[in-house]
Amino acid sequence: QVQLVESGGGLVQPGGSLRLSCAASGIIFSVYDMTWYRQAPGKQRELVTTITSGGRTNYADSVKGRFTISRDNVKNMMYLQMNSLKPEDTAVYYCNADNTFYSHNYWGQGTQVTVSS
Repeated sequence: QVQLVESGGGLVQPGGSLRLSCAASGIIFSVYDMTWYRQAPGKQRELVTTITSGGRTNYADSVKGRFTISRDNVKNMMYLQMNSLKPEDTAVYYCNADNTFYSHNYWGQGTQVTVSS
């Protein structure tokens, strides 16, 4: 049974920081590309940042220089360090695991991030 469980969301003031975590189980974590997506109210889900199985990263322009993605293949964990948060970062953040070779794609349940004073 595959599970992706996000944690670390919450309410933070503009300019503040949060660290999201995604705990994976039921998959060979190291062979999956891992991605953070987010969805704000009334908007489509958007890609925030990806870290491939090989460790390459890419970021949406809106978060470059503020967010950092990382992974720990021993602990089967992915992280998102979010700094200098802005109100427009408010969204539900989702963890995604993808392996195109096996055509496997899995989602977590999401964690709410609210940036407000």
